[in-house]
Amino acid sequence: MHFSHPVKSSVHSLPSPDGNYIATVFASVVNVRAVAGLGVVNVVKLGHDFAGPVLSFQWSPSSRLLLVADAERIRVVSALDDSFSATVRNHAIPGTKPAYIGFGASDAEMCVVSPFGLKFCVFDLASSKTTEIGNPKVFSSSSASNCFSFRPETRHLALLTRSSGRDMVSIHSYPTRELQRSWAPDTVDAQALAWSPDGRWLVIWDSPAHGHKILFYTSDGHIFKSWTGPANPPPEDRDYALGAGVRSMEFSADARYLAVGDFSRSVCLLNMASVTETMRLRHPKTLMPKETLQVWQEQIAVSHAGPVIHTFLRTTQGISPAPALRDNSEPVSGCTWISFDPSSTLVATRLDDSPSTVWIWDVQAAELRAVLLFHGNVASLSWHPQIPETLQIRCEGDQYNGLVFVWDPLSEGPRPLDFARHLPGGKAGGKQRALWLGSNESSPPSVFFSDAHNYVLASLGDADQIPPPWGDHELSGQGPLAGGGSDREESPLNLVPAPDARPEVPDLGGDGDYSELEDTFVYKR
Repeated sequence: MHFSHPVKSSVHSLPSPDGNYIATVFASVVNVRAVAGLGVVNVVKLGHDFAGPVLSFQWSPSSRLLLVADAERIRVVSALDDSFSATVRNHAIPGTKPAYIGFGASDAEMCVVSPFGLKFCVFDLASSKTTEIGNPKVFSSSSASNCFSFRPETRHLALLTRSSGRDMVSIHSYPTRELQRSWAPDTVDAQALAWSPDGRWLVIWDSPAHGHKILFYTSDGHIFKSWTGPANPPPEDRDYALGAGVRSMEFSADARYLAVGDFSRSVCLLNMASVTETMRLRHPKTLMPKETLQVWQEQIAVSHAGPVIHTFLRTTQGISPAPALRDNSEPVSGCTWISFDPSSTLVATRLDDSPSTVWIWDVQAAELRAVLLFHGNVASLSWHPQIPETLQIRCEGDQYNGLVFVWDPLSEGPRPLDFARHLPGGKAGGKQRALWLGSNESSPPSVFFSDAHNYVLASLGDADQIPPPWGDHELSGQGPLAGGGSDREESPLNLVPAPDARPEVPDLGGDGDYSELEDTFVYKR
C-alpha cells in the first residue's frame, strides 16, 4: 500500500473517468494534474465574471472536457489544452438555481433541469442548438436525474414528464432530440425511469405509496410486462402486498438481473431474460457464521498517545446486527442501497434498520457470503468500476475522520486506509469524499480522497513490486496557478467553439439508422 503526497485542493476536486487526471476548481481557475507524477498539465482560467459558488462540476464521459457552472453561466472547456471553450448564459431564472446540470449522452451534449419543473433543456455544443421540453416530473436537486435516462449505444433520451395530473414518457432521437414516441404509462405517480444496461428494456416504477409496480417497455415503447411483487410470498411476508412499494432498484452490469428493494427485509432479483422473479435475498435478524459465510466485526482500540486503530475480527458465534439509533420514534426499515460489482457475481446491500451493517451476497447461489459490522453508520459504499469484487466503504462519525475501508473476498476483513495521517495536521477537515481512481484490471486498485483543503491518492498494490503511477518524487508547483495555461479568448457566440476545435461527436455506427427505433410488433403489419 502506498500513499501520495497531499496536493492542494478545494471542495470541488474530481478524478477523470479514465483515472488519468485530477481537476480542481479554485477561485477563478481550474487546475488539472496528471495522476502520473501529479504534475500540472493545464490551468483553465474561468474569467473575472465567474462569480461562484460552483453549482456543478463534472468531467465529460471521454475525459476530454470539463463542465463548471455557477448561477449565471455554464462553462465547458477542454481539460488538457486550449482547443475548446463554450458558454451557456442565463440558464436559470434570476434568484434560483437549476435542479440538475451535467453532460448528456456525449461530450457534445449538456442537460439542464430547471427549478420548479419548468423545463428540461438539452444544449448541443456542436451545433449551438437548444431543445426544450416542458414539465419534467422530478425536479428536486437530489433526485432530478431520475426523470431521464440515455439508452446505451443508440443514446436515445427517455424522459418522464407530468402534465394535468398525468404521467407521460417520451423518447427523443440522438443527436437532434426530436420526439419519436410518447405515451402515458399505467402509473399513478411514477417516481423514476431507467434503461437497462443492454438497452433492451425501459423500466418505469410507481411511487412506494401505490404498492409494488414496475413496468417493462420494449425500446420502441410497447408494454411487455408489469411486476407487482412476488406471486407466492412466504408466510412471514403474507402482508407483503399491503406494504409500501419499490424503494430502490439496481441493474446488474451484465443486464441479467434487476434487484428490487422495498420497505421489508428482502430484496427481489428479477431475471431480465423472462422478467420473472428468480430469487429473494432475505436479510436474517441473527447471523450464524459458517464456512461459506464470513462475519467480520469491527474492533476499535483507542489510546491516549497514538491514533485510533481499527481492526476486524471474524466472528464464530451467532450475532445480531446493531439496530438503528434514532432521536425520534419513527420506525425505519427497508433496503436503501443495492449495488452490483462489475462482474455481476456479488451484490452489496444496506438496510435502514441496521445502517452500520453491509451485506454481501453471491448472486448465482442466492446466498449470503459476507457481512461487515461497523460501529458507525455506513455513509457510502461503491464497487470498483473495473476490478471485480472490490468494495469501498465509508462510515459516519469523528472516529472515522479521513478513514476509508476496502474489502474483497480474499482479505482478512475490511482493510482501513487512514488518509488523515497523510494530510497536513493529521486530520481531514470539511467535506470529505472518497472515489475509486479508474484503472484497468491489470493495475492495483487506487483510491482518491479529498477534503476541503487537500487530496491524497492511495494504491492498494505493493509499492516494491508495482510502483504507483504518481511515483515517489517530491511534487513541484503546489499552488493553483502552477503550470502552463494561456489567456485565450472565448468565442463571441455563446455556444460556438473556436475554429477547428469543435468537440468530437461520437459516431453512431452502422448506416446511421439509429434515429429510428425498432418496432417490436413489425411482424403484425
